[in-house]
Parts: sequence; C-alpha cells; structure tokens
Amino acid sequence: MEATVSDERPAREGPATFREVFAQVEYRAVFTASALSWIGDYIAKAAVTVLVYRETQSVALSAAAFAVSYLPWLVGGPLLATLAERHRYRQVMVTCDLVRMALMVLVAIPGNPPWLILALLFGTTLANPPSQAARSALMPLILTGDRVVVGLSINASTGQAAQVVGYLLGAAIATVNPTAALLINAATFGASALLVRFGLRDRPPAMTAAHRSHLLRETAQGFQIVFGRPVLRAIAVLVFSAMLFSIVPEGLAAAWAADRAGGELDTGVAQAVIMAANPVGFILGGLLVGRAFSPARRLTLMRPLAVLAPAALVPALLDPPPAVVAVLAAACGFAVAGLLPVANGLFVRALPDGYRARAFGVMASGIQIIQGVAVLTTGLLAERFPIPAVVGTWSAAGVVLMLAAALAWPSREAVDAAVEAAGRPDAPGTVPHARRPPTPAQATGTVGDGRASGVGAVSR
Repeated sequence: MEATVSDERPAREGPATFREVFAQVEYRAVFTASALSWIGDYIAKAAVTVLVYRETQSVALSAAAFAVSYLPWLVGGPLLATLAERHRYRQVMVTCDLVRMALMVLVAIPGNPPWLILALLFGTTLANPPSQAARSALMPLILTGDRVVVGLSINASTGQAAQVVGYLLGAAIATVNPTAALLINAATFGASALLVRFGLRDRPPAMTAAHRSHLLRETAQGFQIVFGRPVLRAIAVLVFSAMLFSIVPEGLAAAWAADRAGGELDTGVAQAVIMAANPVGFILGGLLVGRAFSPARRLTLMRPLAVLAPAALVPALLDPPPAVVAVLAAACGFAVAGLLPVANGLFVRALPDGYRARAFGVMASGIQIIQGVAVLTTGLLAERFPIPAVVGTWSAAGVVLMLAAALAWPSREAVDAAVEAAGRPDAPGTVPHARRPPTPAQATGTVGDGRASGVGAVSR
C-alpha cells in the first residue's frame, strides 16, 4: 500500500502521449532503472520470506522478514526523504543503489542466521526513502506540463506490474534456490546505478545551505497540517485503514501456501499466486473504475468501496484453497484501486501550498508503518491461531473500522470549503513564500512519482 504526493492539476497544453514521454532520454533511464529495482525488490521479498521460514519454521519471523522493509519509515522516513533535497539527485540515487546492491550480496551469503538477515535487510531499506524522494523530485525536471502526469501514471502501472512479475519469479526461484533470487536483486540495483549514472544529467542540489532550516521543525509542521485539519485527517484515516488489511495476504503468503501444500497447487506456485493477486486486482480496478465511472460517480463510490475492500477478505474464515484466496485478495485490490485515486485528488486539492513535500513524507511513512504493523501483528497471531481464522477475523475488524470511517466522513460542503480555503494565497497555514525555501513542488507543481507510497501516487 512503496508512499509520493503529486499535484495532478490539469496542464494548460493538450494531453501528453506515451510517445512524448518516452522520447525523453532521461525519463527512459529513470523508468528502466526503477522497473529493474522494483522487480528485483519483489523477487527478494518473496525469496526472503521463504528462506527465513525454511530456516526457522516460524510464521512470525517469516512475516518479520517481509515487514522489515517498512521499518525505515518508522525510524525517520520523512527525515531521510528530506535529505535528498540537500544533495545532487543523481548522486543520491546512485549511492543508494550501490549500498543496496552490496547489502543484498551479504544477505545472499549461505548460512546467515535469521537475525543477521533481518538486520541486513533493514540496512538495505534505509536507502529507500532518500532514493524515492530524489527520483520523485527529479521527475518534473525531466518532464514538463502534462508529460509529468503521464509519466507518473506510467510509473504507477509499471510498479504494480513489476510487483506481479517479481512475486511470480521470486516465489518460483526461491523454492529452488533463494540465494539466486537475492543475487538477482543485487544485480538489478547495480544495473540501476549504471543507468542513472550515465543516463541522467548531474544537476545541482535543489536546496542550498542558505535555504536549509531545522529538519525536525519542518517535519512536525507536516504532521500538524495533515492531522490538524478535519478533511485531510479524514482522508489519512481512510487511506491508512485500507492499508491495514490489504497487505496481509501477501505478508502471510509463504506460510499460508506451506500449510496448504499438496493441493491443486504446489507450494511455490501457491505462494506466487497469493502474493501477486492483490496487485493484479489493483491494476484491473484502477483501469476499470477510472474508465467506467465519471469523477462524480467515483466520489460517490469511494465509501462503499472502502467497506468492500476488507469485506472481500472475510471469506478467508472458511479456509479456502490458495486459488480462492488469490481471488479474494484480487477483489480487495480492485476495491482499494477504486478508492485511492479519489482520496488522492481530494488530498492534493485540500492541502495548502508549501506543505506538499512534507505531507508526502507523512503519508508515505504512515502507509509503510501501517502495512508493516499489519503484517507483523497478523504473523504473531498466526503463530497461535490458524492463518485463515486470523486473516478473516482481521478483515472483519477492518469492515467495522471502514464503516466507522465512512460514517465519520466530512460532508460535501465541508470538503468543498476545505478545497476552496486551501486554494487561497492567504489561507491559514499557508507558508509565506518569503520565509520558506523554494522546493520542487513550488517550482513545478508536482512532488512524487508513481511508486512511492503516499496519497498522491500511492500504488498500493
């Protein structure tokens, strides 16, 4: 559910085409590097859950291996993301890729104890926030006008497709040789570093020393603006609630597939099908809901879809076979895909100027933390109770939570008033231009890319 706040306001020129976007050499380099990294990440994520489960036979540790990638957002994601503005974007991206490549090679060494694997994975994922922030800030420097919006859309779709391909390959390779899957991930980071180093211009940092202020103070202001305003807070609660349950089938897939081994699917195929189902449903939901319904109708459907998303997983209580579990997970992903774009649009329009970058950090961190907590909690519960019972009960609680969030949703008049107030130059909470440094959001009207997690371009 991988965090990016993008201001997708209509461009003044005509709509851009895929051909125009891919005609930009630098975009092709960033796109290819990102796709490789995403595929490698999901191959490794599937492989690590198998590796740890084989070594320990512990559902909790297997879930921890899956969830550890979310922890950097808990220990300082917004601060780590802000650091990217203080250095050259190309340098940040290349350095992060090389660090992740080296650490993944260490993870792949046979015989590592589980605690060391988890520690190395944590170190690897610490590079994610600054890398994502640098790539997000770079997008509007490479693409202009409506090309930025089209580029972000391409990234979002590619991120979901990479997740499907990565999970399928990772689960298949991991059943034979988990080490090979981890080395493949390391190789994708190396290739990404080369593409970025030789495919991008070396631009100066976006923030000079004279423009820097206290990171902690700026981060606190981001939290205040998101959770201090009723409409923004309602959107955050709805998005965070959706992330709380939609990730669970993926996080427990390795143990779930192992429990049902010997059925119509072998263990590796069953794990791959379960892990890939939610992103497949997300892709289909994003395409169908976006095409079949008008913006006004999508707004009306937002709350029913919010309740439908966890409700789709409640039948897990019946202990269905892996193929049916995959259908349930896909239905959940479909509903979430219909919910998030509407929440994205409302969030961007109700957010005062000068807070978009910090709001991205807040939402990205919240989504990553929520997903990690969900996987860890359900993994611990699955140590004592059957996995189908855990997932079904957890999702039933999600239905109750979503019903509460839907009933507490602000009125249409309150939402319209918040959007109108945020658009005024003298809106309360708007940072005076003379007192704040210029950011990519102010210069270009967009912050974020299609893969980082957060309202604005949340992919999960």
